[in-house]
This record gives sequence, C-alpha cells and structure tokens, in this order.
Amino acid sequence: MQKNSTNPLKGIKKSKIIYPILIGLGVVGFMLYQKFDIKSFEAVKFTWESLFWICIAFLLMITRDVGYMIRLKILTNNRFSWLKAFHVIMLWEFTSAITPSAIGGTSVAILFINKEGLSVGKSAAVVMATSFLDELYFIIMFPLLFLVINPQELFSVGGDFSIKNAFLLFALFGYAVKFIYTAFLSYGLFKNPRGLKWLLLWFFKFPIIRRWRYGAHKAGTDIIKSSKELKTKPFSFWLKAFGATFVSWTARYWVVNVLFLAFFTVKGHFLLFARQLVMWIMMLVSPTPGGSGFTEFVFSKYLNDLLPFPEVAVVMALLWRLITYYPYLIIGVFLVPKWIKTHFVDN
Repeated sequence: MQKNSTNPLKGIKKSKIIYPILIGLGVVGFMLYQKFDIKSFEAVKFTWESLFWICIAFLLMITRDVGYMIRLKILTNNRFSWLKAFHVIMLWEFTSAITPSAIGGTSVAILFINKEGLSVGKSAAVVMATSFLDELYFIIMFPLLFLVINPQELFSVGGDFSIKNAFLLFALFGYAVKFIYTAFLSYGLFKNPRGLKWLLLWFFKFPIIRRWRYGAHKAGTDIIKSSKELKTKPFSFWLKAFGATFVSWTARYWVVNVLFLAFFTVKGHFLLFARQLVMWIMMLVSPTPGGSGFTEFVFSKYLNDLLPFPEVAVVMALLWRLITYYPYLIIGVFLVPKWIKTHFVDN
C-alpha cells in the first residue's frame, strides 16, 4: 500500500537537534566561566534527599505530559488510545524543542494528529483548541499574580524597580502578544472565522510579510474548519479540557520548586512559581530553537535572588533543562524515525 510521501519531518537533520544542545551548553559554560566560585558551588551537594526531590521533578514532568495526553483524548472524544496520544505529544514536544519558541511544534501538529486517524478538519480543530487553552492559562494566571504578589517583588532582581525594568518589559510584551493572539483566535473560532481569514489575508498583503501569505491562507482555512467543530461543544467539554491544561502547566512550573528544594531551603514558593510563569511568557521572544541559551540566561538572572548563592543559578538552570527539555530531544531521536517509517514509507 502506498503511503503519503509528504513528510514534514524529512528536513530535520542532526544539526537541528545538536544546535539547541550546543547553544544551551555554550551559554551555561560561558556564565559558569564568568561567575565560578568554588565556595558557592560546594553548597550543591547530591544526597539521598536530593535524589528524592529530583525524582519528584521527573514525576512532575510525567504528570505534565499525562495531562496533555488526557486533554488530547478529551479533544478527540477518546478517539485516540493512550499510545497514540503519547506519540502525538512526544512528536509535538520534539518539534517544539528544535524550533524557535515563538513558532513551536504547532505548525506540524495538525499533520501528526491527522496521520493518527483524524480528518484534517478535526485535526485542525484539536490543534486550535490546544493553542487556545494554553494561551488562556497564561491570560488568566498572569493578572492573578498581581493580586497576591507585589510587582516590585515579582520583577525587581538586584536593583530598584521601575517601569523600565527589563524583566517587566519582556513580560508585558510577551503577555500583549499572547492576549492579542488569543483574542483573534477566540473571535475566529467562536464568532466569525471567515472574517478572521479575510483579515489575515489583508494583513499579509504588506510587502515585508507577503512571502508568508500562503501560510496565512492555510491558517485561515484551518480556523474555519476548526470553528465548525468547536462551536457546538458544551461548557463541560471546555471545563474538562482546561482542567487538564491547568494540571499540565502547573506541574511543569513546580519542577523548579522541587529542584531548589533538593539542595536549598526555599523561601517563597509561590513567588518562585510566579516568576517561572513570567519567565515562560518572556521566552516567547526567543529566536533560538526551544529557547536554548536565552532560557538558561533568563533563568540564571531572574531566579538567582531566590537562591542562597546567586552563582549556583547557572547550575540549577542546567539541571532544570536536563529534566524539562533535553529528554524530549532524546525521545524524538528514537521516536521520529519509527513514526516516519509507519506513516510515510511504502509498504
């Protein structure tokens, strides 16, 4: 039997996997070289208690992925088995890990889901719904932070707080992008999908961005298909799907909390959690694959005042990425060839 030969992963070379690793390790190495202090690093001691909390960190990442799998099963009306849901989520995370943060793996996620048995229209609906739910989490949680945490405490690191604070500006810019995107997506999905497609095509007439007009046309078509699928869903459907989304993202942010607990006494767990959410919004502007380099840099600068020794923030950033980022690259290396052979290679 002849299988579809249009393989979106055929352009993935080893360099696309190696580059983000080299960028991340390069930035970490440079920062270690700048701030190495043997007395500070002696505080990072691996004990049985440390191993326990590191295992908890891995369990939280598993919880995060299981939450995504549950959401995928909800959005597909349980059409996907657990194994299929696992394959899609791992492929999605792998492509996110090798593409810039602003792009992510969404661009090929529709095909991943389609190849696992759903129509193109239903696949587009699932991807658009996941995007909507992910962004909704940030749209809701970010303003709530200001109700319980003073902005100065949230953004001021090693200096006076002002409106020109770099972390604040990055966060506000990232939030504005997410808010506008979510507003347009909501309008397109639930109110006027054809109007949003027309607006996209009009916007992409400008010479500077005209070369992406075809992609805009395809995105508009996906939104129209998605709207037909999602408009009829009851409130309970969205509540369950958002619940799974909430568990996934929250579990991911608690990883840093337990990693800090592995080596230090943590004061202000909620502040640490809140700063991670803000940091993730900042990552939207990263041009590197999976945010490599930029993420480690922001982590070491933005969270260092919550550690007893700021110099060890670089080591904690590396450990954090070893748990939350590099495993998806490794899983992808083994999973992608098998998945391609199953779905794109002739029998």
